[in-house]
Amino acid sequence: MTNTTVQVQGMTCGHCVSTVTTAVGAVPGVSAVEVDLRSGTVTTTGTADANAVARAVTAAGYDVTGAQQAPAAGRELPLADTGCCCG
Repeated sequence: MTNTTVQVQGMTCGHCVSTVTTAVGAVPGVSAVEVDLRSGTVTTTGTADANAVARAVTAAGYDVTGAQQAPAAGRELPLADTGCCCG
């Protein structure tokens, strides 16, 4: 799983948030979407890459000004690397 964050320009209201949430949520591999109107960010969790998320935002009528992708915290470690007594 990865977290992808894209910076979006042009969102101005709750309707914009709803439109972007729906568009990005339909991207294959996206399991969760969080849109922050104030900061203009869209953050997803799942297996979709940043380019697919950015294309969905653009298709919804908004501009993407930046994208970042990183492993989701605590989700990529094999059991042996967690320090668990079972590993």
